Amino acid sequence: MAELYLALLHHPMLDKTGQVVTTALTNMDIHDIARSALTYGVRRFYVAHPVRALRLLAEKIIEHWQTGYGASYNQTRKEALQIVALETDFDGVLVAIERDAGCRPVVVATSAKSSPGRLPFAELRRRLETDQRPYLLVLGTGWGLAPELIARCDLFLEPILGTGTYNHLSVRSAAAIILDRLCGQR
Repeated sequence: MAELYLALLHHPMLDKTGQVVTTALTNMDIHDIARSALTYGVRRFYVAHPVRALRLLAEKIIEHWQTGYGASYNQTRKEALQIVALETDFDGVLVAIERDAGCRPVVVATSAKSSPGRLPFAELRRRLETDQRPYLLVLGTGWGLAPELIARCDLFLEPILGTGTYNHLSVRSAAAIILDRLCGQR
């Protein structure tokens, strides 16, 4: 079975006009995705942000739930945040995983946008169950991963589709659905 890693990136992302931007870090994304990640057996959840002040904010959020008042207030959140690691960028995430796993992970991009050639959830699930290599699921913020980041990924997962034309889930919700489809009990 493959070790699964998760990364929430904030740069390079697209804004709604298609420009490359750095997106904001949010408190809810960190602890909600950490909780989903631990529930589904993710080895490590990386939060990458190039802005030092926002990485310091992420450190404070994690510290609050690890050693601050939050640690005694909510023990399960404390446990989930133990798998969170902060990095500056995508390259930092790759280096950290290579150190941990001993090799480069298979990098899987995610997106809400449909396009040809996307890997079905069932096929990625099969690969995770049979492959020994580590896998990294890359989650984007804003309006999605910039093309230069997508070009560095090995696979591109199919989008989550609802029942109508509206398709703009929060990254926290998308992470939970993706993890359930790939790792949930069947």
